[in-house]
Amino acid sequence: MSDAKGKLFETSEKFPQTEYWNDSCAVKELEYAIERGAAGATTNPVIVGNVLNQEMDLWEDTLVKWINEMPEATEEEVAWRLIEQMAVRGAKLLEPVYEKTNHKKGKISIQTNAKLYRNAEEMAKQAIGFGELAPNIMVKMPASAAGIKAFEEATFAGISINATVSFTVAQAVAVAEAVERGLKRREEAGLSNENMNPVCTIMVGRTDDWVKEAVKRDNLCLDPCALEYAGVAVFKNAYKIYQERGYKTRLLAAAYRNYFHWSEFIGGDVVLTITQPWQEKINGSDVEVKERMSRPVPEKYLNELKKIPDFIMAYEEDGLKPEEFVHYGAFVKTISQFLGGYESLLGVIRKLMVGEPVRK
Repeated sequence: MSDAKGKLFETSEKFPQTEYWNDSCAVKELEYAIERGAAGATTNPVIVGNVLNQEMDLWEDTLVKWINEMPEATEEEVAWRLIEQMAVRGAKLLEPVYEKTNHKKGKISIQTNAKLYRNAEEMAKQAIGFGELAPNIMVKMPASAAGIKAFEEATFAGISINATVSFTVAQAVAVAEAVERGLKRREEAGLSNENMNPVCTIMVGRTDDWVKEAVKRDNLCLDPCALEYAGVAVFKNAYKIYQERGYKTRLLAAAYRNYFHWSEFIGGDVVLTITQPWQEKINGSDVEVKERMSRPVPEKYLNELKKIPDFIMAYEEDGLKPEEFVHYGAFVKTISQFLGGYESLLGVIRKLMVGEPVRK
């Protein structure tokens, strides 16, 4: 083991079940992560827009070429060609990991159109189409009530899903149960589940963000240290349920706000998807790499958190009904951001179409 590669490499060496992904498909960032043990990557509309801004020099000529080759194409059609090609490029970079691990790791997630979060049929249809892009593709869909239906259908079709826009134990359980239904249907149809590797994201940092907003909204005075454990507590509770029930789906922690979102999950059979800035912070830290997944959140902090109604909604398995998922504060804010990121991406494509300069 090389200390020069940092704490995340050390984590993946000591605890191979704790899988680490790069939370971007940018080439340089993905190469950095793979060198340090990353075994996957993920994208979404905001990420793709950010990558395009970073790598405009790599994409502008190609985008202009596509625009000229498809004179009747809308900005949406060009944008989706870009999104798909970014995913394919990332999949190629991860191909050695995919082959080395006998197709268990080395996948990249591509996200369905955020505008479809209320339409199960269209999400599943797009997900199945994405499955043809590369063998090591996973497909992200929001964990709305419609998304739960789409997860079952996409799983039945052989797609490894990645549930996103997910912040609560109730969502995580609903996702896992939907996947189990899809897998059972595959078995009954005589289809193999060997290469199915579904995951359910809990955006732990965004859970933290929303709980803190709820504390301000409700004018509560609580131990501020407890608020840094909200996402951790939700994730660990969901993990306990997953382990007890033996779900095929694995949990994935995303949206980092503090190093607990790595250190507290070490040793778990989970995925950690981390942006490069947080990778660099963690790699340069002096936090000891040791098993903490089994360590409960301190009781004094959990008791403080349970004074917050919105935390209870996130923490308890029955805290939300599926029809309520889209109304939970963190869902509302995140889907709005994803929709805004998608519109921003379309705006860049539109500028290229009409000949406006896009480079700063």
